[in-house]
Amino acid sequence: MTSEPNAQRVKLIIDTNALVSGTLWSGPSSQVIDALEQGRASLVLSADLLAEFADVVSRERLSKRLAACNVTPARLVAQLARIAEFVSPSPMSCPSTLRDPKDLIVLAAAVSGKVDAIVTGDEDLLTMESFEGIPILNARMALERLGLGST
Repeated sequence: MTSEPNAQRVKLIIDTNALVSGTLWSGPSSQVIDALEQGRASLVLSADLLAEFADVVSRERLSKRLAACNVTPARLVAQLARIAEFVSPSPMSCPSTLRDPKDLIVLAAAVSGKVDAIVTGDEDLLTMESFEGIPILNARMALERLGLGST
């Protein structure tokens, strides 16, 4: 999947940990965020995932990093909301292979959004490798596998 003019953009669910990392630090996760901003990939979120992101970036332990990046939690949330395609996931039962039931919101949004991949740094999700045919990748793997390498 490349960024040819007529090619469909890669649809991604990006888990909260990778979103936080990608918006506040440089590295593979930030390159995935860059691909979103360049229109080479699209972000799929649910209201629950956006709320989780808002909660995490509002935590005191990130306040110095936010200040260093000259952003506020509200601004980060608004930026994501502006670029995301929102889905309303249907309820689903927790798969036996999911180690952390809190991650069910990621899987449900991925299935509802018919995404090409889930990008995460969460080992509980990464150990699954895929869910209902959707690959679960860390940011570096996503960049390589989906042709989203830095330009």
